[in-house]
Amino acid sequence: MGHDKHEMVKNIADVASVVATIGAFLEMFTPLFGLIGATWTVMRIAEMVTGKPFHELIKRKRSEQSEQEKP
Repeated sequence: MGHDKHEMVKNIADVASVVATIGAFLEMFTPLFGLIGATWTVMRIAEMVTGKPFHELIKRKRSEQSEQEKP
């Protein structure tokens, strides 16, 4: 019975180790996720203000820039 408790403690320690590793890993990516969320929010606000999908806004700006570059 002592062996079973030892294995149970090892399994709990393994799970705790994985959880701690994932937590540390996510802590490193928190600023990146924040940037992605902020970018997404700005894109959605631009869509709501203009009433057009964001990809159309980008295409329009690119086509305007290319037309200005032509002599």
